Amino acid sequence: MSAVATTFGVEVGPREFLASLALPAYLTDANGWIISYNEAARCFWGRSPVLGKEKWCGSLRLYAADGGPMPLEECPLALTLKTGNPHHGIEAIVERPDGSRAVFLPYPSLLYDDKGYLAGAINLLVDITDRKQLERSQGHLSAIVESSEDAILSKDLEGIIQSWNKGAERLFGYTAEETVGKSILMLIPQDRQDEEPRILARIRRGERVDHFETLRRRKDGTLIDISLTISPVRNARGEVIGASKIARDISDRRRAQRALRRLTRRLATLNSIAKLLSSDLDSERIAQTVTDIGTELSGARFGAFFHNIAGEAKDVCRIHAVSGAPREAFEQFGRLCNTPLFGPALTGEGPVRADDARSDPHHGWNPSHHGTPDGRLTVVSYLAVPVISRSGEVLGGLFLGHDQPGMFTQEAEDLIVGVAGHAAIALDNARLHKAAQEEVIQRKRAEEAKDLLLHEIKHRVKNTLGTVQAIASQTFNAAPRQEREAFGARLRAMAEAHDLLTSQDWGDVQVREVLERSIAAFNPERFTLQGSAATICAARALLLAMAIHELATNAVKYGALSGPHGRVAIIWQSQGRRVALRWEEDGGPPVLPPHRKGFGSNLIERAMKGEQGDAQFEFRPEGLRVRLEVPD
Repeated sequence: MSAVATTFGVEVGPREFLASLALPAYLTDANGWIISYNEAARCFWGRSPVLGKEKWCGSLRLYAADGGPMPLEECPLALTLKTGNPHHGIEAIVERPDGSRAVFLPYPSLLYDDKGYLAGAINLLVDITDRKQLERSQGHLSAIVESSEDAILSKDLEGIIQSWNKGAERLFGYTAEETVGKSILMLIPQDRQDEEPRILARIRRGERVDHFETLRRRKDGTLIDISLTISPVRNARGEVIGASKIARDISDRRRAQRALRRLTRRLATLNSIAKLLSSDLDSERIAQTVTDIGTELSGARFGAFFHNIAGEAKDVCRIHAVSGAPREAFEQFGRLCNTPLFGPALTGEGPVRADDARSDPHHGWNPSHHGTPDGRLTVVSYLAVPVISRSGEVLGGLFLGHDQPGMFTQEAEDLIVGVAGHAAIALDNARLHKAAQEEVIQRKRAEEAKDLLLHEIKHRVKNTLGTVQAIASQTFNAAPRQEREAFGARLRAMAEAHDLLTSQDWGDVQVREVLERSIAAFNPERFTLQGSAATICAARALLLAMAIHELATNAVKYGALSGPHGRVAIIWQSQGRRVALRWEEDGGPPVLPPHRKGFGSNLIERAMKGEQGDAQFEFRPEGLRVRLEVPD
């Protein structure tokens, strides 16, 4: 083994030969001891084995292709030396000291000396790690492509299909055998054939086509909405040689988009209708507007708005508005309101839609007409929708017709149901507006009548009080002047209270207002009024006014108001359904309890108790205290 190779007649030594190799390589003697290796081998092993001390292989550990441990004495070189037969291309894995691994193919060869005896072996190691990783990546990619729900295919620059996955088979209905080698144009509808040249032109320029939404034809001839992403495929030199294409089914999304657009248009239409109808409070105009709009939106040839006539026969209804045909043409329907075709809409059961009213067994006109009553208005396609108020009252029915079959779709029905809903709101508002106007008129008339009555009562009461005062003056002509004046003052106090009640329409009045009116003639600056907001009815107001007048008159004559410094405090508060009031005098002459009750105190007590109230008098030296309880 003095020379392992001869080049141009020059013998090369083993070390020189190994050093000249780019591949990892090493030499062993006949017993497998490593006697030389090159730098490539050292880098491949990740270590430097000690020459003459290590056998078979310089790696730290070896593994078989399946990952199981491979003893060094069973490595390909060892088997070659032991058997004398080369063990080439047996895939193995080397583990380096840093834990990294590499896959390689060994190519051991036996070496003989000049006499033909076995001298040792040389082993060339081919690192295939990158190739194995690429194979794994390609296998993984192939598995992904094959299992993808999306259609993934490739084509060359002439548009010829090169590959076709299961997703493409599911999407387009063709198998790989039916498509590979054929033009991609087989999938493109005739009116979109110009798309492919434009796509290929971009691919040739190295451009990527992202999310190109279009239509393609399936094997069964149906068209399908798809989104295409197309990328250039390059060879090792970077040249574009074809294209990979991912096709995704977007039918559901497109259907949803179309449905959303339809819904948006429908909502916009209904919103416009709502605005239009909400500005009108005339029921006749509303019915006409709804009929015109319903006829136009549904594509009907003619339409009408019917409603039941109160008090007439059950099967009679009146035409409220018509569109697309003269009113006379609809008169034939006026007595068909109880038929299966008209009835459900006018009783509020729900919409009725018929593709052919002449032959529909459920919605036919009746046996005698076979679809066209008297032949005057041909109704084939039919749609009727009830107009129902918020309270559930059926206001009428919107009838739409066409002389051709199958003209009304579910979408048209849904739209007209929405129109009918807005019509019901508008008609409800119109009725409420009319009722409100009538109520305002009636209320105004009632107010005028009430004002007239109150004015008459006020006039009559004043006349009556004047008459009573005149009679009293004549009757008490011989009585002392002081008594006559007291009686007159009582009448005037009642007149003041009466004026207050008249100004309040004889309804509840504030306690403070009654008190202020009652003390107006007694120097109000000497009174203190203190209390919360409280009201009493008209009858109790007259009672309170009379009581306060009597107390004030007594205070002027005998009590706190008879001197220059005396004052009166009137304090009240609500107690449930009663008003508790205190009359407190201070600063007047000393008060002594009377030997007998006077006329005024008797009058107050009897009047209060007669109205389920109460009056209590307390004669304190510092001033009179009176507690009144007046029912409200």
